[in-house]
Amino acid sequence: MFHNLKKLGFLMFALSVWISHGQDTQLPDWKPGFLDIHHINTGRGDAAFMVFPDGTTFLVDAGDMSETHPRTTSRRNAKLVPNRSKTAPEWIVDYVDQFIPKNQNRQLDYALITHYHDDHFGEVDSLRKVAAGGYQLTGIMAVGSLLPIKKLIDRGFDFPLDLKDAKVQSRERFSKDTYGMVPTLKEYWKYIAHQSKENGLENEALKVGAVDQIVLKYNPKDYPDFSVQNIASNGVIWTGEDTKTHSLFKVGEYPGENPLSNCIRIDYGKFNYFTGGDIAGIDGFGQTDLNALESHVAPVIGPVDVATLNHHGNRDSQNPYYVRTIRPRIWIQQNWTADHPGEEVLRRITSKQLYPGERDIFSTIMLQGTKDVIGGRVDQYKSQEGHIVVRVYDNGNMYDIYVLDDTSEERKIRAKYGPYKAR
Repeated sequence: MFHNLKKLGFLMFALSVWISHGQDTQLPDWKPGFLDIHHINTGRGDAAFMVFPDGTTFLVDAGDMSETHPRTTSRRNAKLVPNRSKTAPEWIVDYVDQFIPKNQNRQLDYALITHYHDDHFGEVDSLRKVAAGGYQLTGIMAVGSLLPIKKLIDRGFDFPLDLKDAKVQSRERFSKDTYGMVPTLKEYWKYIAHQSKENGLENEALKVGAVDQIVLKYNPKDYPDFSVQNIASNGVIWTGEDTKTHSLFKVGEYPGENPLSNCIRIDYGKFNYFTGGDIAGIDGFGQTDLNALESHVAPVIGPVDVATLNHHGNRDSQNPYYVRTIRPRIWIQQNWTADHPGEEVLRRITSKQLYPGERDIFSTIMLQGTKDVIGGRVDQYKSQEGHIVVRVYDNGNMYDIYVLDDTSEERKIRAKYGPYKAR
């Protein structure tokens, strides 16, 4: 009798594992009260589509690396997925069309570009089509031409350098930029001018310290415990008090794009989520840099439930102080190359010495080169490929993680993890 009960218990457990990890069904529709955060994998850079509890829509980044670069087409980089019938931004729009709330207007209420690198906002090249407005269709410009954006937020253009200044553009670091940041920015500004005139697009720089720039558009009174806190932009950092800030950089000082990334924290009840573009915290000698962005933003971010890996998990990111301070239950890695993650980064984010307790790690892709170098450590990931969806519910008290098939246009569920209790 005991043996039969034990066998039945095992079968029930096996069935629950099959249900959770092999559903092969569609993600249930968003409904009011859900916060959905979709980390979209195209193989060409970051893109995260969000639906807030009242149906407000938000896109963070629209990576679109050029297909003309050997870097992009080499084995060290991911393939364009699910296939090459569309460009990366066209696949982003296709994804949004599948998961946008059915009763909402087909639009993005907000879009945020963390910084001006190709894997975050696009890159011009000879293969790009030209829109009616005279700008090349790449990255966020292509997304916004296919799917209306109401408000586009970036890091601005005039601090710490005025990027529209011809003398600045002629500097060696910009004139010899392999990935065409300034040429792409010129197309980006054309896009903004055209869409502002023709379709009423609003364009703003992120206001550091503000909680009233990215807000619920439809039923804010129903969700008083939801907010988007602007943490940092251009090296200007919120102090955690009112809207006070301090700056790491001076006018004329350009540390590169990554430290200038826009950083935000999303709060919904007890649930907290952080994403910070390509900020870093490790110096050139592999040591913790206490004057880097990660070290400065960590105290004002505080502990969170979910965090994306800064700089895709590159070796210069996730310093020990930062990891110990924000200590997420879930790490999400948005990557596209065999360089990500650094093996030492994986050591830090999984270290129980830096912070106790369980943590689960998910990645949009894990290339064979990474697996060959890191070896068995990659087994610490719950998932190594696919779109990663965080669904928060119960007024921010609970959340689940879904992994969706990125090789198919149907995007069925590959696995489900949770429920997790917000901390």
